[in-house]
Amino acid sequence: MQSKVVCIVGLGLIGGSMAITLKKSGFASKILGVDSSGPNCIKAMGLELVDDICSLEQGVAASDMVLLCTPVDSICELLPMVLDLAGSMASRPNGCPVIADMGSTKSRIVESVEGHPHRNCFVAVHPIAGTEHSGPEAALPRLFDGKNAILCNVAQSDPDAVATVEEMLETIGMKVSHMDAQSHDLHVAYVSHLSHLTSFSLALSVLDKEKMEGNILTLAAGGFDSTVRLAKSRGETWAPIFLQNREFVLEAIDSYIKCMMLFRDALYIRDIDRLHNLMGSANDIKRVLDR
Repeated sequence: MQSKVVCIVGLGLIGGSMAITLKKSGFASKILGVDSSGPNCIKAMGLELVDDICSLEQGVAASDMVLLCTPVDSICELLPMVLDLAGSMASRPNGCPVIADMGSTKSRIVESVEGHPHRNCFVAVHPIAGTEHSGPEAALPRLFDGKNAILCNVAQSDPDAVATVEEMLETIGMKVSHMDAQSHDLHVAYVSHLSHLTSFSLALSVLDKEKMEGNILTLAAGGFDSTVRLAKSRGETWAPIFLQNREFVLEAIDSYIKCMMLFRDALYIRDIDRLHNLMGSANDIKRVLDR
């Protein structure tokens, strides 16, 4: 494997963790950082996440691979610009740099460059990893170990670009699979986006109750902590995700409310057998999680 110069656009949790891991694995010989936040750039340099800070144009020109790790609405704006820049460099000895995004929605991102003359340089990726923390200081060296990474609509990407991205992901310990963008967005609405919305909603409910009964949080234990921790996630990251995946997130919310109403109805009529049956059915999730 020949080490590559990698430009990371967006130096938060995912971008910073990518920077650490790609350098440590030997996949990257040099990491260039691009971020619209001056403080993030200073932190990334201070933490030695990147070797240098540069402009987007400089980063694309100097790199073999460009990773877009910004919020998903920003990715939709940046991606056509990056492909324009990359296409103008296709005559370089090492050709057009490989472009990949790290967003957790895929359909809108793929649509943003549909028909672009250099679309084949781009590979749509979702590394399914993260925490509720943000910023360069949240970067972790083993964030991606053993996690899944989904590549979407790979038929629209150059096979060599796909192979390079797969090599990169496998080098940092990820398990790679392929899926079409719409299927990806449907599934992630249920297993990720709904989890975050549920956590935000629970946090709002408890905070509202706390206004009237200030000691409620003294009763909080591990179950509450694990359920509500996602509510610490940044709105700047998650609001665009919910909006980009609005159709499937609304479907997931409706399904969730329907299930909540089954529990509510059983409680209302004091039907313990129905409660047992509902929870017994829910226990079947072990079959999925314990694979």
